Amino acid sequence: MKKREFDVVVIGAGSGLTISSKAAQLGLKVAIIEKGPFGGTCLNRGCIPSKMLIHSADVMETIKNADTFGIKAKVSKVDWKKIQKRVWSLIDEDAKSIEYGNRRTKNITVYKKQAAFVGKKLLKVGNELITAEKIFICAGTRPSVAPIEGLENVKYYTSDDVMRLKEQPRKMIILGGGYIAAELGHFFSSLGTEVTMVVRSSLLKNEDEEIAKRFTEIVSKKYNVMLETETVRVSKKGKNILLFVKQKGKLKKLGADVLLVATGRVPNTDILDVKKTGVKLNDRGYIEVNNYMETNVPGIWAIGDIAGKYLFKHSANLEASYCAHNAFNPDKKIKVDYLAMPHAIFTSPQIAGVGMTEQELREKKIKYVVGKYDYINTGMGAAIEDKDGFVKVLIDPKTKKILGCHIIGSDASTLIHEVVVAMKAGLDVSAITRAVHIHPALPEVVQRAFNNIAY
Repeated sequence: MKKREFDVVVIGAGSGLTISSKAAQLGLKVAIIEKGPFGGTCLNRGCIPSKMLIHSADVMETIKNADTFGIKAKVSKVDWKKIQKRVWSLIDEDAKSIEYGNRRTKNITVYKKQAAFVGKKLLKVGNELITAEKIFICAGTRPSVAPIEGLENVKYYTSDDVMRLKEQPRKMIILGGGYIAAELGHFFSSLGTEVTMVVRSSLLKNEDEEIAKRFTEIVSKKYNVMLETETVRVSKKGKNILLFVKQKGKLKKLGADVLLVATGRVPNTDILDVKKTGVKLNDRGYIEVNNYMETNVPGIWAIGDIAGKYLFKHSANLEASYCAHNAFNPDKKIKVDYLAMPHAIFTSPQIAGVGMTEQELREKKIKYVVGKYDYINTGMGAAIEDKDGFVKVLIDPKTKKILGCHIIGSDASTLIHEVVVAMKAGLDVSAITRAVHIHPALPEVVQRAFNNIAY
C-alpha cells in the first residue's frame, strides 16, 4: 500500500481550514482529509442553511402578526421549492468554491475519502497510508440516533438531511427538546407543517430555567409539545409513520408523514478510530485536550465539536486560531481564552445567553443577585409589542461583576453582545449602566435589567 508523508494533516474541512491555511502559508506540505463537502457542518448541514431557512419562517410570522399593527395581510402560498433553491444554490456553490480554492492552493493535497487511524500518527485514506509530524483532528460530530424499537424499519430524518426535503411535510414528529429540535420546530411549524414535539424531559434544559419555562409556554401555544414523554416504538402504515409514546403512564399513538430524530450528537472519534493512534477519549467519546488544544499524543491536536468543549461554530473558530498559533509557535503557546462564550437559539422568540445560569450558580453555591426587565416596558418593546421577552442578569453582589446574562425575545442574538463585550473586558455592571443608550432603541431593555438589580 502506498505511503505518503506530509508535514501537516488536517482531518475535517470546517474550522480546520484555518489551520491548514496557516500551514500552507508557512510553506509546509499539507494534506486535508474531508469525505463530505468543504465548509464543515456549519456551512452544509447546520448554522448557515438553518438560519437561511428560519428567516423564511420569521417572515411568515411577521405576516401572520401584521394585523396587530393595523395591516391586513394574507399568505396565498408557500413556495417550498423556491425556499429550498434560495438556500441550497448558495450553500452548495460555497462548498464547491472552498474545495476548489484548496485544490488550487500550493502545498495542499485534498483527500475526498473517509479516513481512519491504523497506527500511531498513521492514517488509512482509501488505498493510501498517510502520516505527518503534526496532525489536527477537526472531524466534528454527527446526529445521535436513540435505540428505539422499529426505528431501523422506517424512513427517518436527522438534522443532516431534513432541511433538504423536496416537499413540505403535512405532519411532522420531532424527537428531542434541544436547540436543534427547537429551531427546526419553529421553521416547519411557522410555514404550516403540523408539528408534534416529543421530549423525554423538558425543553431547552441547558438554558436558564426561567428562559426555558417561558419558551415552553410560548411554543406550546404554537404546536403540540409533549414533555416527560418516552418513545416506546416506531412503525409504518403505508406512507405514514406511527409513533407509540408513553406519557404519565398512558400509551398514546401519534402519526405523521415525516419523523425527525434530533436527540443530540456524538463525536466522530469512533469512525476515525482515534484510539489506534493512542489519543485519549473521555467517557462520552470526545477527545481529551489541554488548554492549548493538545492531546496526550505529542504532535496531535483536536479542535471543535470533537474536542467537546463547546459545540459552537464560533468556539471552533476560536480554538482553531489558538491551535494554529500554538502548533507553529511552540515556544510561545497561549491558552485558549473561553471567557464570555455566548450562544443563541434562532427560534421564535430568539434566545441568547452568556455565562452561568441561575441553576448553575445555585449548584456551585456562588452568591448572586438578579436583575430583570421585560421588553414590553421599554419604548421599542412596546412599539414592536413584544409581550413575552425579558432580559435576566446575574451579578456578583460584592464585585458587581457579571456572572451571566440570559435573554428571550426579539433580536436576543444581537442584544447579548453588549454583555459579552463587557464580560470579556472584565468590566462590572457600570460598563452598561453608565453607558448612554439610544432611546427608544431595543438595547435599553438590557440596560434597564442591569439598573433593576436587586442588591
